[in-house]
Amino acid sequence: MSTPLIRLVVLYGGVSAEHDVSRVSAAHVLAAADRSKYRLIPVGIDKRGGWHRNDAAAEALAAGAELPNSLDVEGPEVNPLQVLAGRPEDLTVVFPLLHGPHGEDGTVQGMLELFKLPYIGCGVLASAVCMDKAMAKEIAARAGIPQCKWITFRDGVDDARQVLADATEQLGLPVFVKPANMGSSVGVSRADSIEELDAAINHALRYDDVVVIEETVTGREVEVAVLGNAAPDASLPGEIKPGSDFYDYEDKYVTGAAELMIPAPLSDEAIAQVRELAADAFVALRCAGLARVDFFYEEDSRGWLLNEVNTIPGFTPGSMYPKMWEATGITYPDLIDRLVTLALEVHRRRSSFSTEH
Repeated sequence: MSTPLIRLVVLYGGVSAEHDVSRVSAAHVLAAADRSKYRLIPVGIDKRGGWHRNDAAAEALAAGAELPNSLDVEGPEVNPLQVLAGRPEDLTVVFPLLHGPHGEDGTVQGMLELFKLPYIGCGVLASAVCMDKAMAKEIAARAGIPQCKWITFRDGVDDARQVLADATEQLGLPVFVKPANMGSSVGVSRADSIEELDAAINHALRYDDVVVIEETVTGREVEVAVLGNAAPDASLPGEIKPGSDFYDYEDKYVTGAAELMIPAPLSDEAIAQVRELAADAFVALRCAGLARVDFFYEEDSRGWLLNEVNTIPGFTPGSMYPKMWEATGITYPDLIDRLVTLALEVHRRRSSFSTEH
C-alpha cells in the first residue's frame, strides 16, 4: 500500500516590496520538490492581498511539465481557509515563501496557527522578532552575541534631531540606515554626511516607522544556513563580495554582480566559531525550521559580528541558503524533505500542549 502524498501548499507573492522575489523562490521550490512525496498546491497572493489558487501551475506540475523561473499570481480568487485546509483526510503542510512584511513577520504564521495547520519555518514570535531588526538586536545583545554598534529611531516617538546627533557622535560616519521591518536590502542606504543621514532615514520611513542606524563595518560579509528546531545544524558558511557599496537588492536579484564563495575561504577555527554562533543566534531568537544568519567578520579586531537573521531566506537559484546546504551535503530536494519533517515535528509538539487549567 502506497503512502498518501503530503499536500504541500506553497504560498508566494504577497503585498510586500519583495513580491517578485517570492515568485522566483516559489517556482524553484515547486520544481525541486519530490512529486512522488507531495501533491503540490501553488497559492499566490497578489499585491492587494487577494489569494489565488494557481490551478494552471498545479496541473503543469502534476503532468511533469517545467515551470517558468518566476511563478505568476493567477487563477481564481479564493478564501484562504478553503485553499489551505484541503480535505479532512489530507495531511497538509504549508510553506510560506512570503518574504518581508505580511509573510515573514508572524502575521501569516499566526493565521496558520489559528487554522491548526503545520507550516515550515519559524513560529509567530521568532518571525516577528527577527523581522524587526531593532528588537532582534536587543535580544541578541541579551544573549551575549557580538554585534556592531547601532541606534534606533522610532517615528513619532524619538526626536529626529537628537537621533542625528547621537548617530554621528556614537557611530561616526558613514553609517548604514535600514527600515526595521524589511528584507532583501529594500530601503537600505549608506549615509556619508548629516544631510545624507537625514535623507536615508526619510527613505527608510517609506517602509517602516522604526529605523535602524548602524556603524560602518569594514569586515567580510559571511552567511550561515541553519536547519532544525531545538538543536539545529549549521551549514558551511558562504561569503559575499558585493558588487556595490553593500550587498543590495540590485546585487541579489538584478545584476548578480556580487561574488558568492561557498564555502567561504576561512580557517577551520573561524568556520567552527561562526557555525556555533549561528546556531546560538537561532536558538536565542527561538527560531524553528530554517533561518539564514548573516555576519560581518573583522579578522584583525572584533571577530564575528551578527548582522541579522532571516527567517524566510530566498530560495532562488542564486540564493545562499540552498547553495550553502548543497555545499554541506544536503541537496535541494532533500532540504525540502527535511523542512517538511521539521514542520510536522513542531506541529505535533505544539498540538500536544494542554489548554486546560
